[in-house]
Amino acid sequence: MKSADLEVLDRALDWLNDGYQAHLFTVVKTWGSAPRLPGAVLVVREDGHLIGSVSGGCIEDDLADKARNRTLPTQPTIMEYGVSREDAQRFRIPCGGQLQIFVEPLNGVAQLEPIIQNLRHRKLTKRSVNISTGEIKLTEVLPEGAPRIEDDWFHTYFGPQWRLLIIGANQLGATLASMAQALDFDVLVCEPRQEIRDEWHVEGATWVYGMPDDVVLDIAPDAHTAIVAVTHDPKLDDMALLEALKSDAFYVGALGSHKNQEKRRERLRMFDLSESEIATMRGPVGLRIGSRTPAEIAVAILAELIQVRAQQTTIGLVNQVSCAA
Repeated sequence: MKSADLEVLDRALDWLNDGYQAHLFTVVKTWGSAPRLPGAVLVVREDGHLIGSVSGGCIEDDLADKARNRTLPTQPTIMEYGVSREDAQRFRIPCGGQLQIFVEPLNGVAQLEPIIQNLRHRKLTKRSVNISTGEIKLTEVLPEGAPRIEDDWFHTYFGPQWRLLIIGANQLGATLASMAQALDFDVLVCEPRQEIRDEWHVEGATWVYGMPDDVVLDIAPDAHTAIVAVTHDPKLDDMALLEALKSDAFYVGALGSHKNQEKRRERLRMFDLSESEIATMRGPVGLRIGSRTPAEIAVAILAELIQVRAQQTTIGLVNQVSCAA
């Protein structure tokens, strides 16, 4: 499955190749209640066709009308919605909500092709657009936080799609893989047991072949990767954990009761893992919501993944503010 950003940019590239003009909209900042977070993107074609989202509905309709009426800006600029009470009511923005949106006319494929290639190669990239001239600069960066306007430049970030490596193709693994794709995770599945792999029925996930420890090393987990072991076989789960806990993965978890997790931690201490690395393991995996069925356990795991990912994003924003201060 493609990431949401990549899907939007790929479609926009198709439109440009077909001879259409379009505009790229990026949420810069929000105040109060707002439907989408900074960094959300939307592309509107000259005839009103659109892909992506900046608000969830009404603002998109207004931008599509402006595209059809040829009243969108012809140079990079800033648009704001929800500043006045009338604006908020007209566009049904939640109480007190305001959006600042950066608008960029798309006149050729060269504006999009480099960032699409970086996304495909799992690079975290800062894309900077000069508001006066339209000049574009791409810089490979470490996580830096939210989009921002700095002097005459608009900076935004395009990062690799969130990945989830599932160790185990059992019923829980299949349910988890299906749900995770709906949440925009690129799902990878490792299952050395042929008899279980033969019964897999979930489309969209990518098989990675090999033993769990080798697979973890092969995919080179980064800060956009989560790894969850659900085989019910300690040997296979532990093999994955031995490498996963030493990686840059933002989330590593394993299925099992509290008692089994304590035994697992004792086993892991026999290898070259530090106490701090072992402490990062989520186990029992998932939020404590009383889950019992495979679907309920998958919901608990994905809820915890979303929670941890959101916490890391918040820390990145705080660090950006601290550095700016």
